[in-house]
Amino acid sequence: MEKTLQDVENEVIDEFSMFDEWLDKYEYLIELGKSLDEYPESSKTDNHLIKGCQSRVWLDYKTEDGKIFFTADSDAIITKGIISLLIKIYSGRTPEEILSSDFSVVDKIGLKENLSPTRANGLVSMIAKIKEVAALNTGIKK
Repeated sequence: MEKTLQDVENEVIDEFSMFDEWLDKYEYLIELGKSLDEYPESSKTDNHLIKGCQSRVWLDYKTEDGKIFFTADSDAIITKGIISLLIKIYSGRTPEEILSSDFSVVDKIGLKENLSPTRANGLVSMIAKIKEVAALNTGIKK
């Protein structure tokens, strides 16, 4: 059976709760970033760049069977980990599932308050872009 969005969010919360120190959580984020699929250089264009991030973050997507599949990359290691975490949670979901999410998982794992203000702004921009993609694709055919 396919995991629900809530299941995946809970898994992420559990994974982060295994670490007591934020340094360990950052290490985990860096490892997540390393696990991202290769992002094609040809997609590293301005129209894939997420505005509002201090470092460069590219986000692309495709739709398949009514679901959105994201790919991304960043030129900064922590930022790459953050976008990979969001992809882990939201890629492969329907636009409606994404739009119904309150993205509170980032607060529940303490991510936002443990980032520098510029990275926290970047996180907000990444979430906004994922929501924007979902809104553009509501009603896509299965």
